[in-house]
Amino acid sequence: MTGPIVGSRRFLSLRRSPSLRRLAFIFAACLTMLSWAPTPSHAAAKIQHLVSPGGIEAWFVQDATVPLIAMEYAFGGGSAQDPADKAGVANMVADLIDEGSGDLDSQAFHERLDRRAIELSFSATRDYFRGSLRMLKDNKDEAFDLLRLSLTSAHFENADVERIRTQLLSGLRRDTSNPGALASRKFLEIAFDDHPYGRQASGTLESLPTITVADLKDYVRRVLARDTLRIAVVGDIDAVSLGKLLDRTFGGLPAKASLTPVADIEAVKPPQRAFIPLDVPQTVVTFGGPGIRRNDPDFMAGYVVNHILGGGTLSSRLYREVREKRGLAYSVYDALLWMDHSALFVGNTGTRADRAGETVAAVESEIRRMAENGPTQQELDEAKSYLKGSQMLALDTSSKLASALLQYQLDRLPIDYIEKRNAIVDAVTLDGAKRAAQRLWGQGLITVIVGRPPATAQPAAATAPPSTNQPKAN
Repeated sequence: MTGPIVGSRRFLSLRRSPSLRRLAFIFAACLTMLSWAPTPSHAAAKIQHLVSPGGIEAWFVQDATVPLIAMEYAFGGGSAQDPADKAGVANMVADLIDEGSGDLDSQAFHERLDRRAIELSFSATRDYFRGSLRMLKDNKDEAFDLLRLSLTSAHFENADVERIRTQLLSGLRRDTSNPGALASRKFLEIAFDDHPYGRQASGTLESLPTITVADLKDYVRRVLARDTLRIAVVGDIDAVSLGKLLDRTFGGLPAKASLTPVADIEAVKPPQRAFIPLDVPQTVVTFGGPGIRRNDPDFMAGYVVNHILGGGTLSSRLYREVREKRGLAYSVYDALLWMDHSALFVGNTGTRADRAGETVAAVESEIRRMAENGPTQQELDEAKSYLKGSQMLALDTSSKLASALLQYQLDRLPIDYIEKRNAIVDAVTLDGAKRAAQRLWGQGLITVIVGRPPATAQPAAATAPPSTNQPKAN
């Protein structure tokens, strides 16, 4: 998932920049790959359900195409487990859990990662505390050991906590003048009110100063446990060796998490509208409403029809109506977002302040037309063809495949979902697409507008090129 549901990442010093470590990793990988010939798509490989001797489960693809290993993993909990008055705990844990552990301080820990070109990162979404590990095959023992130290003996030293806290607060202060961040925050507040999903995953200027080392350690104690752990591994390693590494890495964690129950919630019923005044050249419009849960029978029909409406391609209806026909914005898109306890659709665009009203009207009109009439058969056929064809392209590396396999586990899909997915897309009928369109957009929109009031707006040329980013196929 993308958009407002994902927790923010930290602002790092150059010495600990993940991008620098990624460059080192890529350089080292390239040196080892020079003698390796390419093979067919990773997604065509057999997915194994591995159970380690100690009972740790993982979805695993053994692939010796290149001597690399990618692992994605997640624990249930995420930022929804933050105390109500301390939003941002999970996000701070994600930023601090690799800042020194065991007998290594922060600098020594990161020097070990850098020396072996190991990529280790953590993040907190609404529902999950997630991690990623990538390494060369020859460095697997050290990579898994550093991950084990992070999960079981993180220091949370006061100096490191205050350094990261300062960086996060600096980012939040910048967000107070960032129209996109303000719009996302307000949208979630309207959609979910005082539910944990309505809180800011990255914390607030008020909550972050109150978070203590004890809060961080308590989160780790409650959340990082084996019963909610999901793992996906793709790469050049055999099942026996991987099983031993998984036991050594995760076997020392508590057997059961102590999670606070989170209630299911339906996003607030549209229409709802909010305006946030901000003196910026371009007005940002975030729009959306209740979505369709991942386990709902109408989900795939909703996913396909949403691609037709505004799924990020240059052929979407919103792009044609808002950008091509009216010249109101450089980009406009929307996406389905699903969580364990709710679902949304969320869209975004930016325009000149004096044309914000016209832009919102155009978006609302096109969405209303889709809700009332649904797509055409030609649109449906073209969307299904695109979504089927793009699936393999979205899974063309070990890291991408591992991420997908983890997400399928979190979505409680079967292990052979990749093989079944195109047939599920094909099974979407025109009637099903129309029904999903009515469910998604028949009630209207939650709309948040951030920018200059129209009466004081000054004409301003847009400064960004058209977006060509496309959502990952599901």
